[in-house]
Amino acid sequence: MNLDRTFSALGDPTRRAILARLTEGEIALKDIAEPFQMSQTGVTRHVKVLSDAGLVSVSKRGRTRYCRLHGAPMKAAWTWLNDYQKFWENSLANLAKHLEETDP
Repeated sequence: MNLDRTFSALGDPTRRAILARLTEGEIALKDIAEPFQMSQTGVTRHVKVLSDAGLVSVSKRGRTRYCRLHGAPMKAAWTWLNDYQKFWENSLANLAKHLEETDP
C-alpha cells in the first residue's frame, strides 16, 4: 500500500464524498457526478486519482462504467494513524497529570 497516494487522494473533499457514496455499494460513474454539479470529465479525473491510489476500481459493463470501493488502502492508513493516536492519548494523559500536580 502506498500511504502517500492514499492520503493525497483523501486530501480532496470531493474525493472523500465520492468514497462516502461508494460505501453504499457499486455506483455507475455517471451517477456519481449528480450531487457534485460537475462535469463527467471532472468526476472521471477524481475517480482516476482514487483508482490510482487503489481506493476504487472501475469496471465496464456494456457502455456503463461502475465504481466500487476498496477499503484495504484506508485500513493501512488507519493502522498507520492508530500508532499516532496512542502517542497523542499518552501525551494528553501526561499533560493532564502534570496540570493536576501543578494546580494551586
